[in-house]
Amino acid sequence: MKYSNERTLPALLAMSILGAFSGTIMAENVRVYVGTYTNGTKSEGIYRFDLDTATGKATEPVVAANVTNPSFLAVHRDGKHVYAVNEIDTQNGKKTGGMTAFEIQPNGDLKLLNAVETGGGAPCHITIDPSGKYAFFANYGGGSSGAVAIEPDGSLGKIASFVQHTGSSVNPQRQQGPHAHSINAHPNGKFLYVADLGLDKVLIFAFDPATGKMTPAKPDHVAVKPGSGPRHFAFAPGAKRAYVINEIGNTIVAFDVNPETGELTPTQTIPTLGDEYLGKSFTAEVVAHPNGKFVYGSNRGYHSITSFAVAPDGSLKEIGNYMSDKIDTPRNFALEPSGKWMLIEGQNTGLIEVHAIDSATGTPGPKPVTTVKVPTPVCVRFLPLK
Repeated sequence: MKYSNERTLPALLAMSILGAFSGTIMAENVRVYVGTYTNGTKSEGIYRFDLDTATGKATEPVVAANVTNPSFLAVHRDGKHVYAVNEIDTQNGKKTGGMTAFEIQPNGDLKLLNAVETGGGAPCHITIDPSGKYAFFANYGGGSSGAVAIEPDGSLGKIASFVQHTGSSVNPQRQQGPHAHSINAHPNGKFLYVADLGLDKVLIFAFDPATGKMTPAKPDHVAVKPGSGPRHFAFAPGAKRAYVINEIGNTIVAFDVNPETGELTPTQTIPTLGDEYLGKSFTAEVVAHPNGKFVYGSNRGYHSITSFAVAPDGSLKEIGNYMSDKIDTPRNFALEPSGKWMLIEGQNTGLIEVHAIDSATGTPGPKPVTTVKVPTPVCVRFLPLK
């Protein structure tokens, strides 16, 4: 494997921009909401801009909402509300972080509805359950997870479930206790998967959408190699397979998924870095392409996006690595709904690069089509525009 700033691709960028993607759902233009870190930075909160999915061009970003440390976001399926975790350790004098609900205004700005506490410090991830009735959170500080009811008006209600994780693992600096890092619902709404960096486990919960209660599934977890540090989790289209990216171990683990029991069966572990790279790096995000043929992982330290092809048996094979001296700390990246464009964030360089995905190879183009400047970007989420 050769890692460099330039790659030779067999297809022209223009063709990849306009090419068809087999198995994807083509979306209209999209509005992009960007979560950021505000403490000690120039960021003012959540930003927004519009992305033209035909050209990859973007409008100038503007502040959509002033809020503290809205690191991760979730856009509700109703297209009317956005939710954010406030990644702080103390709120209203208590050792707890929070979640904030917003109503989307006609111009795209976000109107504050309310905020609630999450019962633990530094909430770092948020998703919405398939029914749209609950917002799920993962508290990194102290290691806990849970569900908050979403009221009919879109505001956040009471905590319906709260689970305190327990245990530790082998890394004394990073794994002295639990550190929940992400929470994702199975598309069938029956199970939740919480990647806990401190435990080297993906915890599995049965979820009752009628009550919002989380209870341990059977089995209640799947373990990864000690010292790996599972961080983020993604389903492949159809949810028969899933992937977890390990922050400390710089690996991705592929799983088969049992939709009836929630069980995860590991099938492969693959590194995100080549043997040639000897420096310190930590992974961040894992994303599956909507056509099911490609998987991507981000590396902080090596500051790159690694691309993998998915074989018919579900196994992954590395096919490329994009890196740029303008991308420092790609904490998060995302594919817009059609799968034509990848948005890569440089947290420490204050920009988001928009890359065309090559329709033949599945890799992001060697140069960005557009660069959007947003201070300390941490998360990008999309709202289709009709």
